[in-house]
Amino acid sequence: MATPAQRHFQRAMAATAAGAAPAGAPQTGDQYELMAAALWEARRTLKAIKSVEAKVEKKRQLLPQFAPYTQGVLAKGNGAQDDVLMTCMVWHFDIGDLDSGLEIAEYALRHGLNTPDHYERDTASLVAEQVADEALKLIDVDGTNLESLLGTLHRAYALTEGADMHDQIRAKLHKAMGYAWRAVGEPQAALDNLNRALVLNDRVGVKKDIEKLERELKNAGGQDNN
Repeated sequence: MATPAQRHFQRAMAATAAGAAPAGAPQTGDQYELMAAALWEARRTLKAIKSVEAKVEKKRQLLPQFAPYTQGVLAKGNGAQDDVLMTCMVWHFDIGDLDSGLEIAEYALRHGLNTPDHYERDTASLVAEQVADEALKLIDVDGTNLESLLGTLHRAYALTEGADMHDQIRAKLHKAMGYAWRAVGEPQAALDNLNRALVLNDRVGVKKDIEKLERELKNAGGQDNN
């Protein structure tokens, strides 16, 4: 494990290289080459693991070695294409660290960075879908800070709102937002998002939830009139 001095050096070198690389050009520099080599080894390790759960845990163990580099790029980068940075973004989403993933995503979307070829999705689509998928898993987990999760979902929505993507992906994000609103006790906001999800994709799986919320709101309205 790197010492604090080594991590500081890595951040500084990454920031210097990121600041020197032109926007849109491939990222270069000694630190990038070192991290790219480390990433190659990490991906080879992951490829040998069959269990998805075990892969996620291994990514959790691997990510800290890339943290000083990503911090340096985010601090001083001009938007050079950086497959190390983008892979770390995806891995943060994979382990459920949505806020760290969105920190990188904000930089990536601002500068128009592409995902590495093997992900086969544009950046905005990947961000929206992975945040939605992970949020849907977390909503029912005991101990999840639902208000914080809702804020994370809205951040993902705001970052990707203007992007062109398949309706099914945006529907999934609205579904996650709807369930999060329902979990914090806001049925109207939940219903609005679930209805939007259904408009975008009639197979998104929210029809029964919509019916239940409509009954709850109707009953609540009837009680208020008594």
